[in-house]
Amino acid sequence: MTLMANDNRLAIVTGGGRGIGEAVCRQLAKSGLRVVVADIDGENARRVASSLGSGHAGHAVDVTDEAAVSNLFDDVEAAQGPVSVLVCVAGALILPGGERPLIKDMTLDNWERSFAVNASGAFLCSRDYLRRREALPVAQGRVVFFGSVAAQLGGYRSSAAYIAAKSAVLGYAKAFARESAHLSITANAISPGLIDTDMLRSTVGSSGALLAASQNIPLGRIGTVDDVASAVSYLISPAAQYITGSVIDVNGGYRMQ
Repeated sequence: MTLMANDNRLAIVTGGGRGIGEAVCRQLAKSGLRVVVADIDGENARRVASSLGSGHAGHAVDVTDEAAVSNLFDDVEAAQGPVSVLVCVAGALILPGGERPLIKDMTLDNWERSFAVNASGAFLCSRDYLRRREALPVAQGRVVFFGSVAAQLGGYRSSAAYIAAKSAVLGYAKAFARESAHLSITANAISPGLIDTDMLRSTVGSSGALLAASQNIPLGRIGTVDDVASAVSYLISPAAQYITGSVIDVNGGYRMQ
């Protein structure tokens, strides 16, 4: 699904410095959007933005820091105008010692940090976006949140903290969709399944384990970051203007509903 021709809207993509976020940035830029690559790793953000060509920018931001999020929007809108599209990809799966912590062994710090990045980060970014669009509406406003198949299945490799935080995002996306609808902004969530990223590889280990995991997927393969980015491209396009408050599964049939 292609975006509208010569789409010149301004988009912020959090977690855009690598993995799924980077793929989203590349697809949006290819379709003509002006992309702000926002990532906690500023060097990665600027690298990706530079590779997209002129008209794009990279910013370092910690999405758990309220002031930093506000400053990001201040800087971006002062330099490039109002943000029309927000894609909240930034997330983290915290595995102490590389192992999934059981609930009985989980620390409060692990729980709170998981919610800070995955849930509170999405809240802070989208709240700032909504406040600004109330003051200055835009056409074709779009917000895309990121959940996870782990939140829908209880997870086999993810921690309970990650599962709970991503579940919160799925619910929050619906609340946001209701509260932004009067501005003709749509808000939806993407729920990726097993996608070939550093995060997935950190949970399955060897390439053999990755192959074994793919055998549980009806389409017979692990998903790619471009599979997910294509779903984002659809949700921010005019073709999806009557879709809001929905969760789009990108999982190859790993979970069917």
